[in-house]
Order: sequence, then structure tokens, then C-alpha cells
Amino acid sequence: MRQLLLLRHAKSSWDDPLLSDHARPLNARGRRAASAMAEAMRDLGMSPDIVLVSSARRTLQTLEAILPLDSSPLIEPMDELYLAPWVRLKDVLRTMPETARSVMLIGHNPGLHELAMALVGAEGMARGAVSPSGRAALRLAEGFPTGALAEFTLASPWNGLSEGGGRLVRFLPPADLPEMAG
Repeated sequence: MRQLLLLRHAKSSWDDPLLSDHARPLNARGRRAASAMAEAMRDLGMSPDIVLVSSARRTLQTLEAILPLDSSPLIEPMDELYLAPWVRLKDVLRTMPETARSVMLIGHNPGLHELAMALVGAEGMARGAVSPSGRAALRLAEGFPTGALAEFTLASPWNGLSEGGGRLVRFLPPADLPEMAG
């Protein structure tokens, strides 16, 4: 069984209209949410072997906020993950070494949300409210907010990753974290 962690970058700042989209930093709320998510990940024992991260400033700052990770993962910033469509994200994940037990991908919507929905597939959505996984899938279908984390288990090897090939274990938006209440 493999684990895939999809983390959307935390909330970014729009304060400087002269900055390119790629250069936008996290805002204060985003930094707080990323730190809260880091604590939640540690509490849940999430420790990826590999972290793939978009080269955008806000994704790199999200990664910085969740470090250190217990596993001391291989971290790979990738230009091709910046605003990548879900099919491209899937193709990148299919190249992961079979020795990797857990991979985290830190990226952007809409590609990240579309990838998550593709992994859940029609069968996962059909479970609806009858299982914890189905309830999480219904919440995920509503949207993938900034700073949110989706955890999947995968039965296939990385090179066999396909639509419907993931079981959603949990979907954790920052709003669900006690540190973000209020």
C-alpha cells in the first residue's frame, strides 16, 4: 500500500499587484494555516519519502512552514508542477520510484482538485455518506481550499496510478483545525 498526500498551497497575498502570480508569497493567514497543518500532519504520523513541490513562491513557502518532516524526505521543486493540469500531475506521480512508500505533492488548483477527484473516481463518489471515505469524498467534491490536505492510499504501483485508483483516507481543510478556529 502506498500513500499519496496532496497539499494545496496555503492562502497567498494579493497585496502587491506588480508581482507575477508565480512570485506571490503567503499571507499571514496562509502562514498560520500551513503551521497548523504541519502540526496536524505530525499528529497523524504523516512522513513522506518524497515531496514534489511547485516552484511557485507560495508552494515553496508552504513547504517551509511544514518542515521539518520526521522522515527527512527527498524534496524536489519542479517548474512543471506550477498550475499543471491534473493529467500532468498524474504523469509526474507515475514516475516515482517503486521504493517510495509515501509521496507528497504540493501544488495548485484547479489541477490538484481535479487530480484528487479523478483518484476518488465514480465508485468512490458513489459511496457517498455511507462510509467515512465517502463522506470525505463528498466534502472534497465541494472544493479543495487553500492549505487543505487530501490523503490517499493506493493499491497499485506508482506507474499504475489511474482514475479511480485511490482510496481517500481523509480530507483535511485548515478550517477543521482547532488552531484556525475563530
